[in-house]
Amino acid sequence: MPTALEDKDAIREVLAEYCFRLDGGRYDDMAALFTEDGTWETAFGKGTGRAAIAGLARDIRARAGDNRPRAIHLVTNIAITLDGAQAEVRSNWTVVQNSPEGPKIGSGGGYLDQMVKQDGRWLFRYRKIDRFIAG
Repeated sequence: MPTALEDKDAIREVLAEYCFRLDGGRYDDMAALFTEDGTWETAFGKGTGRAAIAGLARDIRARAGDNRPRAIHLVTNIAITLDGAQAEVRSNWTVVQNSPEGPKIGSGGGYLDQMVKQDGRWLFRYRKIDRFIAG
């Protein structure tokens, strides 16, 4: 049986993998980090279920257009409250992107996650993205 520290580390890995998959345009892989009935709530819409989450991510990227600068998501201030096979996770995020003047903060905000452990894996059941820094 994993310790609390091992569970928290596994959750942090999911948070990081989410960013790598989203930033890499691997939307189906990003959506696979959610439960089958998971919900992804963003400032640009809400999707429930893996297919809807991947579709919403594709739509958001398409609306940004082909000229969208290369960007990465950074996650900090991760606070995890474990309750058996469930967890509430609060964190902050920042998007750093290229610009003609050099790297800049594109946007930022907070994540509020409800996560569950299924078949030994931590998954998002619900992820709410608050965007309170917008470039």
